[in-house]
Amino acid sequence: MCKFNLFIVRDIFRAVENELQAGREKGDPTERELRVTLEEAELWRKFEQITNEMIVTKNGRRMFPVLKVSVSGLDPSSMYSFLLDFVPADSCRWKFVNGEWVAAGRAEGRGEGRVHGGIYIHPDSPNFGAHWMKAPVSFNKVKLTNKVNGGGQIMLNSLHKYEPQLHIVCVGSRHRLVSNVSFKETQFIAVTAYQNEEITALKIKYNPFAKAFLDAKESVHVCMNICVSGWPLCPAAGGGAFPYASGLPLATHHHHGYKHHGYPGRHTPYTPYLPHRTHSSGVKKHFLLHLFGVFLFGQLMLSY
Repeated sequence: MCKFNLFIVRDIFRAVENELQAGREKGDPTERELRVTLEEAELWRKFEQITNEMIVTKNGRRMFPVLKVSVSGLDPSSMYSFLLDFVPADSCRWKFVNGEWVAAGRAEGRGEGRVHGGIYIHPDSPNFGAHWMKAPVSFNKVKLTNKVNGGGQIMLNSLHKYEPQLHIVCVGSRHRLVSNVSFKETQFIAVTAYQNEEITALKIKYNPFAKAFLDAKESVHVCMNICVSGWPLCPAAGGGAFPYASGLPLATHHHHGYKHHGYPGRHTPYTPYLPHRTHSSGVKKHFLLHLFGVFLFGQLMLSY
């Protein structure tokens, strides 16, 4: 009985494959009208005008703007895979000098560059043409790195300019390259830290993750002001008002995992008022604020 069932399953798979093969053959005329359109092209052009930059890190960093495309003209019943790689946009190594990017010698060898790049396969691959055409295809999970660590990440050389390149492959008994598309406005220079302040401002303005960081930093700033100015009463601390001596702003620690639970009916072990102590200096305030900001930004980027 088990053997008989295996034969049935095999026949079903064979029938499906035959049907898909017929769909591929019928799909050829449709693919001649294939069209791939860059989503959010206007946003990409804003970055292109001042030379876009993308962060590369050891653990990998996601791109912003996110590469998204809309596709039409595929055969709905054929199977396709979408792949992405990053090709050198020129033969130069770049550096940021006096507020602008200038060429600074030749890029590393193209052969080495191809090894560094690798190919990212969209996680929905392979899938029917109908699937790819129903909504924009987003490469929001691509991560750029400057180390060889696998895991589907794309390794790029810092201070080199790249252009994302999309490949659409028809999958079957014979894989067939259907389209090879790139968009000039998506070019960028790989960096380990943003060089141009204008790029930083654009990333913060349009990236929702960056906005979240700013909101968190502003909350820390408000809480720090309360803690330094006198009796620290931070609404976000939870557990009620728990007084600390000025200059001991523990109430802000909940932003990075620590949460102090105050007990309104319990006496604090510290003297509530110490006349011989002075308020924290402005230097200490700004140092602590900077420390919290750096920590929050690091946590945000790791989660992103």
